Amino acid sequence: MEENKRDINVAEIFGENVFNDTVMQERLPKKIYKELRRTIEEGKELDINTADVIAHEMKEWAIEKGATHYTHWFQPLTGVTAEKHDSFISAPMANGKVLMSFSGKELIKGEPDASSFPSGGLRATFEARGYTAWDPTSPAFVKKDENGCILYVPTAFCSYTGEALDQKTPLLRSMEAINKQALRFLRLFGNTTSKRVKPSVGIEQEYFLVDREKYLKRKDLVFTGRTLFGAMPPKGQELDDHYFGSIRARIAAFMKEVNEELWRLGVTAKTQHNEVAPAQHELAPIFVECNVAVDHNQLIMETLKKVAEKQGLHCLLHEKPFAGVNGSGKHDNWSLTTDDGKNLLDPGKTPHENIQFLLMLLCVLRAVDRHADLLRESAADPGNDQRLGSSEAPPAIISVFLGEQLEDVLEQLVVTGNATHSIKGGKLQTGVKALPGLNKDATDRNRTSPFAFTGNKFEFRMLGSRDSAAAPNIVLNTIVAEALCEACDTLEQAEDFEQALHDLIKSYATEHQKIVFNGNGYSDEWVEEAKRRGLPNLPSMVDAIPALVEEKSVELFEKFHVFTRAELHSRAEIKYEAYAKAINIEARTMIDIASKHIIPAVIRGTKALADTVNAVVQAGVDAEVPRELLVETSGLLKETKEALGRLEQVTSEAAFKAEGQAQAEYFYKEVVPVMEALRTPVDRLEMIVDKEIWPMPSYGDLIFEV
Repeated sequence: MEENKRDINVAEIFGENVFNDTVMQERLPKKIYKELRRTIEEGKELDINTADVIAHEMKEWAIEKGATHYTHWFQPLTGVTAEKHDSFISAPMANGKVLMSFSGKELIKGEPDASSFPSGGLRATFEARGYTAWDPTSPAFVKKDENGCILYVPTAFCSYTGEALDQKTPLLRSMEAINKQALRFLRLFGNTTSKRVKPSVGIEQEYFLVDREKYLKRKDLVFTGRTLFGAMPPKGQELDDHYFGSIRARIAAFMKEVNEELWRLGVTAKTQHNEVAPAQHELAPIFVECNVAVDHNQLIMETLKKVAEKQGLHCLLHEKPFAGVNGSGKHDNWSLTTDDGKNLLDPGKTPHENIQFLLMLLCVLRAVDRHADLLRESAADPGNDQRLGSSEAPPAIISVFLGEQLEDVLEQLVVTGNATHSIKGGKLQTGVKALPGLNKDATDRNRTSPFAFTGNKFEFRMLGSRDSAAAPNIVLNTIVAEALCEACDTLEQAEDFEQALHDLIKSYATEHQKIVFNGNGYSDEWVEEAKRRGLPNLPSMVDAIPALVEEKSVELFEKFHVFTRAELHSRAEIKYEAYAKAINIEARTMIDIASKHIIPAVIRGTKALADTVNAVVQAGVDAEVPRELLVETSGLLKETKEALGRLEQVTSEAAFKAEGQAQAEYFYKEVVPVMEALRTPVDRLEMIVDKEIWPMPSYGDLIFEV
């Protein structure tokens, strides 16, 4: 009976905490609703009187849900979201009561302190004023728990002088850019009905779950999100028995609560499963408009962490929390969709005959080939430095997987300028008579590809699991807008459209075929082949950041009004600083753990071994085995102490390097290798020191005891 009480009707609860279109239609006067729809669909500015009516109804709806406060919810350049809560209380009346109010001005604009967020030099400490601006295309919602109920208004965040200080402002700018160029593109092919083109995005989220009590005993996890020490257990992921395996009851209960919370917030959580590594899982929603997808992904990450803590678990969103097993990422599935439902990346049944699709596909290839470094930079993160290049994570070299069918079409275009056929999928015969023959896709999948065409969309697999998905989508939207713009410039001026179209397709196919690679992205041969093709190989975040401020990047973003030169340079500075700070925290955490916990524990273990050797010798028995263990332990202890000293030295020296690129490069080239040198003997010690003495839970404890 208790179980039945917990049953829910998804259709009834979905979006119940969202001020969505249905709620707006019910509560807003028709004229006000139409004005708001025009703002959402056409980007028209709202007048203050209309905003006042919307704000009042939004407030009334939120109060009915139990809300006492509202917040402008924004995404500063910290990697997480930000919020400041204000109550609906207005000035007290003469009778001692208060009114609950929320004006159009309060809805449209907020004023958080802009000096306390990363600005990369755009704002000095004394230049504190910044503004949050309501994004009406992403619906407001309430979040409630046992601690209260708050109305959340999704917003952009900019400085007093207008520079973007967040992820959303440039994302919205990039969406405007690609909308404008995609409409030009459609008009060339006779489409006069579509009024808007939107990037449609689905973001798959990977994560680890560990027991919270064990997590709290691992200071490296607490301070950095990843294990800085840790020997592999006897079993890892080599049997592939966790992937898509039966979900344990404790994890299933967690997933159930996560789904319910997300559904109430209007997030279309659809797919859940165990991932490859033990204790690793994935959640995937349905595609929505780009900026909403990015907002929803932030809600997904926050909900995963909140529910985990409630249930005695901890959600790890770091890209590589455990060495030796799969890391976690996001898969950013990106396509372009018109307001009347046409997917511009749908090849149809005969892609070789779909000229509009072929040119769109080639424009994407052109964009990725010309700006592979920018796309790589958009996924740069200190954790991704450990993740990329193995265990189903893509390599750091950007290439595009098209599959056999489209690669064959591309080859035809390069050789002859015309494509006359497409490879068909056929039937998949299982060899079992009772099973039906299955329609087989015309192409396989490639899990080593960072940027893969998967039927009617591209899947960018390089994103880090804890990062905002805004940056990769900003880059994708803008570079494709540029490619579409150039194609339209050529075709709009052509005297013979058909001939110009034929020549352009052949030219793009020939010039950008080098970005297409369907093979094994992990092989050494591919590294050499990519170098021969002239593709950039940027293995670290520090290597990738300069792409942001190259002149071609500045020209690109300024042309489409996505970033100014100053905004790009500020973001580069923020990223260098973030990298240096992240590695500094990791290094100091290693020093702290090794000094206060590991070395004292090993000394106790060494003393116990020495006592054992003496006792065995006194007993007149051969003490060779304990003596060998004592010698090995003492040698590794000495190696640990020496590596610790070197790490203390290089970490201290890093503080004297000039902040920015120089300091980040020092941490990458000098500090990171010494961190690895310290980890090596410690992980060997873990394998020989008594588990009762070892000061923290092991990998086996963490990933198999959940």
